[in-house]
Amino acid sequence: MKLKILFTIALLSVLFLTVCGKPRPEPKIPTAGKEIGPAPEGMIMIPGGFFTMGSDSSDERPKHKVWVDTFYLDKHEVTNREYRIFTKETGHPQSPFYRDSILGLPEHPVVGVSYDDAQAYVHWAGKRLPTEAEWEYAARGGLTGKDFPWGNETPSGKCNFVPHGGKDADGYAFTSPVGRFAANGYGLYDMAGNAWEWCADFFDTLYYRNSPERNPAGPDSGYTRVLRGGSWLSINPKHLKCSSRLELKPFIKDRYYGFRGAKTP
Repeated sequence: MKLKILFTIALLSVLFLTVCGKPRPEPKIPTAGKEIGPAPEGMIMIPGGFFTMGSDSSDERPKHKVWVDTFYLDKHEVTNREYRIFTKETGHPQSPFYRDSILGLPEHPVVGVSYDDAQAYVHWAGKRLPTEAEWEYAARGGLTGKDFPWGNETPSGKCNFVPHGGKDADGYAFTSPVGRFAANGYGLYDMAGNAWEWCADFFDTLYYRNSPERNPAGPDSGYTRVLRGGSWLSINPKHLKCSSRLELKPFIKDRYYGFRGAKTP
């Protein structure tokens, strides 16, 4: 009898260890949506994620956490060559600087374009303008807590602007060909300097206080639009910071303002 009881206990112990001692299979994580394909030619895929947007200065306050979905962004600013193809095919007016001996060179960024001009181009190209949040996220290139697309080092030798010594101290008195300075961590060129870049958002100094955490797209209405990145004539390095914002009326055209396209996968 005792042997039978001991045998039963031993058998139950083995069964317990067999069933309960096995590691549980890891739960499957559901995949959302379709797999994102490679970026179109001339664009870079910017992987979605959180980042800290803004800074402690003036209209860049407060710093706030933002999520941006994966998107594509042009590797470089739209060039005069690319813009001329658009104007020839559509009859859209040329930039006022398209005959300029420097500002109009084919591989330099197109400047002298208004917000509406930029919108017309990206619509024709099957793209859109980036939101302000997308632009800043992309400019940071995966770096955390840094001022510029390359880190916290001074801008000298890292982008086209006006360093100490005059306009041509960086090798260019005006715009430079796109891609002449090193790319950031995402492989994007000229996210600081060369040309201020139009974004899709209306400008509002108070927007950061109440902007949504996921994919903020700016105020619903307004009179002025946002530009980012600084230009070849930026004297103050502050304007080259990833967080720096410029407010401008959408119809303004001048030699400092250009753009690049974005696209939703």
